[in-house]
Amino acid sequence: MAVTIVALGGSLAEHSTSLAAVRIALDGASQAGAHTELYDIRQLDLPMYVPEAANVPDAARAFCESVYRCDGMLWSSPLYHGTISGSFKNALDWLQLLGDRKPAYLTDKVIGLISTAGGTQGLQGVNTMEFIVRALRGWAVPLVIPIPQAWRVFQEGQVLNESVAAQLQALGGEVTRAAGRFASGRITTPEAGRAEAALQPVSDTEVHRAP
Repeated sequence: MAVTIVALGGSLAEHSTSLAAVRIALDGASQAGAHTELYDIRQLDLPMYVPEAANVPDAARAFCESVYRCDGMLWSSPLYHGTISGSFKNALDWLQLLGDRKPAYLTDKVIGLISTAGGTQGLQGVNTMEFIVRALRGWAVPLVIPIPQAWRVFQEGQVLNESVAAQLQALGGEVTRAAGRFASGRITTPEAGRAEAALQPVSDTEVHRAP
């Protein structure tokens, strides 16, 4: 059975290197046999996340439903001042809507990480995303793609470096392969789930259930 991979990437810029990068990775996932879906940060146009907001925008609900149904994800953020962009982090904050689901958040979902940077660094963005993946109970694949001086690699949405393109496609394929393995059987055991709920409860239900 084919897995579904959802990509989240881009920025508020008209020409986004992080969006160009995740498109290539998503193509790699498609070539590996996955059903794919792309969420462009700029087109998603989410308002700032407000905890316990009375009115949740339709775009946020649709995004969260797609994420909950998928088997794996590809994340791609630009590096702004040593970390991920505010708009990218805001989209991830809306995943709080999945806190009351069973299982919660990104439990047993496989995530591939990409960061594009204007300077010579790129790994800080990946490191930040890896912390977030763990907080959301997902699994990040070991292969990560930090792309320094991305303006040399991408121009107007087109990739100029075949080596980087091959790496991104390999990431898409790896996420698809790992997601397929995870989809064949639940990875997180009930015991581990209870321990996680006790250490980091994400809902009133988990608070009351924790020993």
